[in-house]
Amino acid sequence: MQKIDWLWFYMRALIQRVKEAKVTARGQVIGAIGPGLLLFLGIHKEDEESKISWLVEKVVNLRILE
Repeated sequence: MQKIDWLWFYMRALIQRVKEAKVTARGQVIGAIGPGLLLFLGIHKEDEESKISWLVEKVVNLRILE
């Protein structure tokens, strides 16, 4: 995969309010929550650790979490 100049990292985070959510693997529920926030996080093998830390800090310090 070729890195695009203006895209300085591959990772993405999406936060969504949910009434409930669950994670299934091979047909088994391995995690579940009731009402709250769901974080979809995508990290690429070429992402730098410092950029991952930056994204984590950004998500943790969102006003929505206050």
